[in-house]
Amino acid sequence: MNYYPSLTTALLIALVLADQPAHADGEKITEVIVRGNRRVEASAILGATAIKAGDTLDGDRTDADIRSIFKLGQFQEVQVSSEPGKNGVIVVYSVIEKPIVRDIRFEGNKELKQEKLLEGLPVRRNAIFSQKDLDKAVAKLKKQYQDEGYYLVAVEAQIEQRSPTEYQVVFKVVEGNKIRISSITFEGNTAFSPRKLRGVMETKEEWFMSWLTGAGTYKEEVLRNDALLIADHYMNNGYINVKVGEPTMKLAEDQESLLVDISITEGDQFRIGEITFKGDILYPEKEIRQKFKTEPGEVFSRANLRADIGTLTDMTADKGYAFNNVNPQSKPDPEKKLVDLVFEVEKGELVRIERISIAGNSKTRDKVARRELRLMEGELYSATGFKRSKQNLMNTGYFEEANVATAKGSASDKLNVNVDLKEKATGAFTIGGGYSSLDGLIFQGSVSQSNFLGLGLKANASAAIGGKSNTYSVGLTDPYFLDSKWTLGMDIYRSERDYTDYSRRLTGGDIKAGYPITDFIGTFWMYKYEIKDIYDVINPAITQNPLIYPSIQPGQTTTSSIYGSITNNTTDFRFDPSSGMVNTFSVEYAGVGGNNKYVREVLDNTFYYPLWWKFVISTKVVVGAIQEAGAPIPMDEKFYLGGIGTVRGYSARSISPHQYATYTDPLTGATSQLKVDVGGEKELFGNVEVKFPLLPEFGIKGVGFFDYGNAWTGGFKPPTIYMSYGGGIRWASPMGPLRLEYGIPINPRPEDSKSGRFEFAIGSLF
Repeated sequence: MNYYPSLTTALLIALVLADQPAHADGEKITEVIVRGNRRVEASAILGATAIKAGDTLDGDRTDADIRSIFKLGQFQEVQVSSEPGKNGVIVVYSVIEKPIVRDIRFEGNKELKQEKLLEGLPVRRNAIFSQKDLDKAVAKLKKQYQDEGYYLVAVEAQIEQRSPTEYQVVFKVVEGNKIRISSITFEGNTAFSPRKLRGVMETKEEWFMSWLTGAGTYKEEVLRNDALLIADHYMNNGYINVKVGEPTMKLAEDQESLLVDISITEGDQFRIGEITFKGDILYPEKEIRQKFKTEPGEVFSRANLRADIGTLTDMTADKGYAFNNVNPQSKPDPEKKLVDLVFEVEKGELVRIERISIAGNSKTRDKVARRELRLMEGELYSATGFKRSKQNLMNTGYFEEANVATAKGSASDKLNVNVDLKEKATGAFTIGGGYSSLDGLIFQGSVSQSNFLGLGLKANASAAIGGKSNTYSVGLTDPYFLDSKWTLGMDIYRSERDYTDYSRRLTGGDIKAGYPITDFIGTFWMYKYEIKDIYDVINPAITQNPLIYPSIQPGQTTTSSIYGSITNNTTDFRFDPSSGMVNTFSVEYAGVGGNNKYVREVLDNTFYYPLWWKFVISTKVVVGAIQEAGAPIPMDEKFYLGGIGTVRGYSARSISPHQYATYTDPLTGATSQLKVDVGGEKELFGNVEVKFPLLPEFGIKGVGFFDYGNAWTGGFKPPTIYMSYGGGIRWASPMGPLRLEYGIPINPRPEDSKSGRFEFAIGSLF
């Protein structure tokens, strides 16, 4: 039954009170009592009253007590009366408690569970009933269903009275069919196609994969925000007077889908006129203009204007003026369709860092976090240093969150910096398995700690045992050796791998060091000593042919080499970049003792660039060469391409120069031609990849790629470039990174599959 509190009970009390004998002010109060309370203790009510036994009756004071009792928020009616008592009067406060909600039930909900519907519901169990909250609850439930695609949902609230002050609320739900947005149309757009505008929006039309991606789901706030995104798109393309109407919706004739229409008044397109500066300009105008995205003659862009305001603000703040203000003034000329821009700068006063406080680091030592900061106590404030500090902290991998904020210091020209850290687990003990198309099935175990003893030391011990390879390693690295900028570490390892023509066993160790020249440029050095054992050569007879196997004789050799590299890394997040670049040039010289002697140079360049809607495009180019250094180059040190790490769609290590040899079986005398991949002395390979989120909540991304490359011997120009294209999925799974990719050769060789190759790897392969 529908029940709403009536005045019946209140009127009865009023009639009763009217029947009571009146007592005049000034009489002595012998007792103060409460009546009508069921849930609220009398002591709690009397605690809100000022009148006590022994006082004299005063109408003003009892009125004040009524107001105080009302303020407790527990009552819908409060009355005061007096009764004759022994040697005085008894003051009686009569109350009617507000009803409470004892239970909440749902009927008709099939698609959404009760637990989900109760989340954040304004009406709560054992809380005071409020009609206003009930109306809000109905609206929230409708929105919750509509956000899941049930646009025609109906929700009715019914109140059942269990007792005079206890209700049960029943929400009756008629879900209806799931309705998605089948069409998004526009009116008034001439500068951009409907397809382009739909690409700007977060709301998407329904398609055959909507069951997985959720495309087509109607969400009111998202659709309203889409109107702002469309307006922003126009503003970023010169349409400074654009007006985007609020999206309108209607049901399709079949009552099974929604039609969305958005009206647009574009206006004229404007370009940039003159750009001038005034006020406290601390840099030459030429230097500022070089960093600006906005240039005269280009189409006006509000996004570029915002970026330029930020650039000029940061440049001024880098001089220590933390509270500077950049005020842009735009002067549109409707006739010329130009916008003149004036950037006025007020630098404020110089600000220094007074104190840096670090909190939240229960395990990590203060110095480990402090050494990543690019702000120092006593030094002038720097906006670039402020931003870089947070980026450096996150790049350590020690923290789940690193919030860097400023606060007022002891004076107007001083700032405090508060670093709030949320640590994450940096140690791991794993036992698992994996598979790769190169190494086959692998069982692995590892113990690692990237923040050993809270000092930032990186320690690891790992083993991986598989069908084609076995690897064991132990290592320790100090990224700030003796609290300096030097990185120092060492590794001991042993690995075995079976190749097509032979097997190789390596036992060795290295000592490595690194030094950062700047926040972006760093050097790396390593001395390596290896004992190499070649065994199980598939055709020992042909090792006598120096043309094919000049240095693949079974037996043991040693390699003693020095490796050096310099890297420029400007990526935003090193574990999963979306912008920036990584450029590395490395040289390895083997010949500091040992049998194997060679020089290898590799140039590796990767660029990342964000596109729309979290799409990221990356381009990679790797160029390498290896030369003799007093002895033939070992064949296993040469370059081999193909497979998931280089040119997908071609089998692993198959892109390589090869030779043919006639092999005579010593037992049967039969002869056969044998193809042998001998490795290249030069390599060139690269790719273009586009990564995009598929299921962001699960960390699953999609990837499309174009690969190219070759390994060869001879001049600087490769004899041909093998190319492929394809796509795949990448997932940061609990077992480790997973890659599922399919590559299709564009110019396959006779031995290659023209339909392509499926390649995958799962697990952290050591």
